[in-house]
Amino acid sequence: MKRYLITGASRGIGRAIAQKLASEEVTLLLHGRNTDALSETCRAVEAIGCAATPLIFDLREREQIDALVANVGDNIDALINNAGIAVVKPLNETSLEEWQTIFAINVTAPFLLTQALVPKMQPGSSIVNVLSIAAKAGFANWSSYCMTKFALEGFSQAVREELRPQGIRVINLFPAATNTEIWNHIAGDWPRDKMMLPTEIGDAVAYALSRPPDVAVENIDLLNVSGRL
Repeated sequence: MKRYLITGASRGIGRAIAQKLASEEVTLLLHGRNTDALSETCRAVEAIGCAATPLIFDLREREQIDALVANVGDNIDALINNAGIAVVKPLNETSLEEWQTIFAINVTAPFLLTQALVPKMQPGSSIVNVLSIAAKAGFANWSSYCMTKFALEGFSQAVREELRPQGIRVINLFPAATNTEIWNHIAGDWPRDKMMLPTEIGDAVAYALSRPPDVAVENIDLLNVSGRL
């Protein structure tokens, strides 16, 4: 029985990953902050025959992350760092509080979870980081978001080398703009009909985790065939 922890599983990419990984041979530990939305994800995977455990915790708080880790249990086969937020503002309009909040969720939480859960992993286990093409290129008005994705990419590269001797894989995904609810709260005219679908990211995660334990698909770029948006 495989045990996978997915952060930010309430909706969007996290829910799509959960549905792709769901099977009778898997237990999904599903993290989120919205109780109702997370319950929907649990029901969706349970309908497939998958065991699901909802974990309602706020990744902005160290004490909440510690409580999340305590609820994970002794063994875990994959940590999927998917939870994230975006602040889209010009540099001179971005507050220090916004900067610190996005860093806490997008960078510090994956750091703390990785640090705490690696001792619970066996050879062949995986850490999956859902990054973004914003980890490779800067975009106007996205400075705080790009900062967090660049930071998590650097962290991931270093940790990958540390964990190679233990046989633990670190897998980074770099999707282009993906059509999720996050865009409902971002001002602007965005071509959502041309964006990636969350299911495509779910497919990529499922493929990477399905490789033999001694095979690592370390970096996956996911773009629209016409290019990045």
